[in-house]
Order: sequence, then structure tokens, then C-alpha cells
Amino acid sequence: MSRVFDAYARYYDLLYQDKDYAAEAAYVDAQIQKSTPAARRILELGCGTGAHAEYLARLGYTVHGVDRSAAMLAKAEERKSGLPAEVAARLSFSLGDVRSARTGEIFDAVISLFHVMSYQISDADLDSTFETAARHLQPGGSFLFDFWYGPAVLAQQPDTRVRRLADDEIEVTRIAEPVMLPAESRVNVNYTVFVKQKASAEITEITETHAMRYLFTPELERLRQGRFARGEGRAWMSDAPLDIRSWSGLITLTRL
Repeated sequence: MSRVFDAYARYYDLLYQDKDYAAEAAYVDAQIQKSTPAARRILELGCGTGAHAEYLARLGYTVHGVDRSAAMLAKAEERKSGLPAEVAARLSFSLGDVRSARTGEIFDAVISLFHVMSYQISDADLDSTFETAARHLQPGGSFLFDFWYGPAVLAQQPDTRVRRLADDEIEVTRIAEPVMLPAESRVNVNYTVFVKQKASAEITEITETHAMRYLFTPELERLRQGRFARGEGRAWMSDAPLDIRSWSGLITLTRL
């Protein structure tokens, strides 16, 4: 999977240039403050290029991000280098797998965003990631993560999509072709990406498969037992309850 995201890093920030990271960070901040009002230190599992971490640092948090893609982390460090000194001082990043990372530190909150949890496609992957979160939290600390909510995925069904984007240097066309594997609660999203260099007209083709697991409340309930108190679920970027319209859900758990 790290090889997939090393290629992904080439055009990741362009692809999500319209994503409102500031609003999402503010939403996550509000959820953290509901459960752990004194929280100031955050561990982010699967930080990618560091956009959420940046905006949380702008809100005053100290954030350490972990990611298994060296290329993504290089982008995160590049982002950090361009920030005001007082914001950059609250950011750090390290290479690691969310299933096994051990920083040796304890945090007030652990977050995992942009469906990192849905990339944990086996029961063992999920269990190990929950354990990583638990080991980095003090009692009463919060674990927040978003995910693909199973009932909504089954109700809505993923479809083929094409995106075209450009900046001063490149033009990107991305075709996403999903394949449902309901017996495994999984969608394999097959991407074909064409990256055109404007200066030379050279075109590079990248193929990727992102295996995404959609999750259900009973299995999340099983995973939290012994580590976290019963959690609260809601539709992502909302206080509405989870339902078949909520493709993206958010769970907030409290460390026992």
C-alpha cells in the first residue's frame, strides 16, 4: 500500500485542492472539545501530506503525524517549511504504519481522517490500529476517526467517476472504477491516472487499486471493547445520526 501512496503523492494535493481542510479541522476540533476539553496534543494516524495537521496546528494544537508513505511525508515537511514559525513549531511527522507505530509518547487525542480506517481491510488490521490508538492515549483521551459507513455504501452503491484537474505544470485525468466485494465488505477502487506535463506534453500513466472496507456499527462496537467506552457515531461534518445517506461517518471513542 505504501507504493500506491508514493505514486499518489505526485498529484494528491492537486486532486484535493478544493477540499476544505480548514473547515474539517474546525469540525474535528469541536468534536475533540466535546469529549476532551483540555486536549492540546494530537497524534494523527495516516497524516498524508499534513493538511489536516496544519490547520489543527493553526488552531493551537501540537500535532504529530504518522504515515507509511515517505513521499507523502516529504510533502508534509515541504508544507511545514512554508508555514509561520509558531505554527510549524507545533508540527512533527514520522514514518510509520498505523497498525504498529509506537511513538513512546502519550497524547490527549488520536485522530485518523480521510478514511484511513477504511483502508484497514482485515479484522487484524482494524484491531491493530485500534490498539495503536489506545496505546497512545491517556485515560479519558479521545479517539476520532471517519470511515465508510456500510449501510450507506450498500444503499448508494459506488459508481465510475472521472476527474480532470490542472495547475501551472501538469494536467491530471483520473478515472475511478469501483468493484464491489460484498462478501468481504470491501470496494476495490481501480484508478487510472494520466499526468500530462504542460511544458513537454509528456504523459505518464499511473494505475492504482485502493481497497476500501466499509464498516458497520456492531464490528466497531466489538473493536472498542476493553479499550474504549461506548462511542458516539454521526454523519461526517454533521451532528446528524448515521443513516443510509451517511457514506462518511465519524466515531468518537473515549479511552478507558
